[in-house]
This record gives sequence, structure tokens and C-alpha cells, in this order.
Amino acid sequence: MAKVGFILVVYVVVVLLSLAATAVHAQGTRFGFYRATCPEVETIVRSTVQSHFQMDPSIAPGLLRMHSHDCFVRGCDASVLLAGPNTERTAVPNRTLKGFEVIEDAKSQLEDLCPGVVSCADILAIAARDSVVLTGGLGWEVPTGRRDGRVSLVSEVKLPGFSDSIEVQKEKFMSMGLNTHDLVTLAGAHTIGTASCRFFSYRLYNFTTVTKSGADPALNPSLVGRLRALCPQDGDGSNRVELDIGSPEIFDLSFYKNLRDGRGILESDQMLWNDDSTRPIVRHYLGMRILRRVSSFRVEFGRSMVKMSNAQVKTGLLGEIRRVCSEVN
Repeated sequence: MAKVGFILVVYVVVVLLSLAATAVHAQGTRFGFYRATCPEVETIVRSTVQSHFQMDPSIAPGLLRMHSHDCFVRGCDASVLLAGPNTERTAVPNRTLKGFEVIEDAKSQLEDLCPGVVSCADILAIAARDSVVLTGGLGWEVPTGRRDGRVSLVSEVKLPGFSDSIEVQKEKFMSMGLNTHDLVTLAGAHTIGTASCRFFSYRLYNFTTVTKSGADPALNPSLVGRLRALCPQDGDGSNRVELDIGSPEIFDLSFYKNLRDGRGILESDQMLWNDDSTRPIVRHYLGMRILRRVSSFRVEFGRSMVKMSNAQVKTGLLGEIRRVCSEVN
């Protein structure tokens, strides 16, 4: 028992050191960046996210998704927040993003308190973390100091897609300095939230040459009837289905259990279990516990989020600090 306890302690220390190292080696971000210039930033963002969350719990997965979509184009520079024709917001995957008003609300309050100091990119990174906490996940310290980008182009939006193969997903994550472990870990964000039928309904009808039912053979047959009722073949694809069946509002391990049982909604998610290179990581999360009750996934998710949020960021004299998040100064 003593040996097991020692191993668990060492594991926790390694994870915490990895978190710290990720931040220290980031491109200019650091913990407590606003300590002297705007010390209330995290309190204001947290209370703003919580206020909106109480009115609409879907804000949490919305903000988490928005932060990810922002980071995968030009780094985490709040370019996804810029409004206007041909901006990132007009790309198909971004048209259903949710939570813009939350970021603007927090930004307005911060501009009143410490004008021209806090970037929209940092507000979004903090709000994503707070969204995880509000849904039952563990928090992490967010390194700050990002600056806002001035460019947002729909042509540059090449996000990981719902039908991407594992190899394509790996390539897109690798371009961000993220590895296969980060890929599987960050996919766990789908433990909260929903997806439009248009992103997966082909799995219900387009496999007639493979299965008698016409459904994707990787999809648990017990789900097919229910999903077809929600996503009829002649529908417009706008109906939404929970990504983590049975636990869509709680940040937990249920998402990975569903993958194991063939109940992943997005094809790209289900591939994480079906592929030999990613299945061991899913199994790791399903089996590993830290200090009895805390899953290693909940700890490692924060580490991968910090790593993603530090990729290709603008700091120092790059970019700007926007006055309004939806437009450049």
C-alpha cells in the first residue's frame, strides 16, 4: 500500500510540474500577468461566466468550444471573436458557436475597471477554464499575457473535423505542438455539450452497403432508432443531440465510457476507441484514478488546455488589446 501511495504522489507531482513547465516555457504568458495592472480580472470573468451559466447552462460547453476554435486558427488571439463578412465567425463550424455575449460582458466590466489592459484572448482562456469548473471539472491556473490578433479570415479556418481520420486529427494537433495524448485528452471536452445532426446524421443512413440497417457499424445498434428519431433523413440537420449520452452537463468520464461502448456521436470521437494508437489512452483514463476518486483525465485535461492555449500566442508588442472584442481598435 505504501508503494502504491508513493506512486500516486509521484504522479501528481509530475502532472503539477508539467503544468508549471508548460506555462514557464510559453511564449511570454505567465501566471499572475495582471497581478499589478488588473488584479480583479479572474474574479470578474468568473462571476460573469457564472451569471450567464445560471441562466443558460449551455454557455459552458459553448465557451470551451469557442476557445478551442480560436486557438486552432492563428493561435489563441481572440480572432474568432471578430465580427464581419468573411471572418472566422462566418465559417460553417463557427456559425453555431455560443457565448460571444459572455466575453463582451466581461470585457465591458474590465474596460470600466482597468481600460486597455486585459485582452479578449485572455478573457476567453479564463472563461473556458471557469466553464469546466462550473460543470464539475477541476480548475487549473491559466497563464495570461496574450494579446489580441487583428486578422480574422474564414479561409484560414481548418479545424479538426467530425469525420477526420485519426491520422488527419494527429496532423492538425501536431501543427499546434500537441501530441496524440493531448488529442485524446482535449476530445474529452465533448463530455459536455451537443452537436447538430448535420455533423453526424450520415452515420445513421449512409452505410447501406455495409450493414443491413444502413447505419455505421461502429455505432452501437441500440442508439440508431433514437438518433434517427432526432435526426430524420429528410430533416434540415439543425436538431441537436448530446455528445455525451446520459451525462451531457457534467464534466466526467462518461464520454470515454461511451466511446468504449460504441456510443460516440461524432465519427471522429468514436475513432479514438477504434484506432490502435489512441485506444490505450482512452483505456488509461477509464482505469486510472488519483487519490481514489479523482480521475487522471480531470487533472490532465487542464495540462493539455494550458498547452493548447499557449500555442502560437501573440505577446509583447504583437497584436493589440482590443477595446471591444468583436472589432479591432
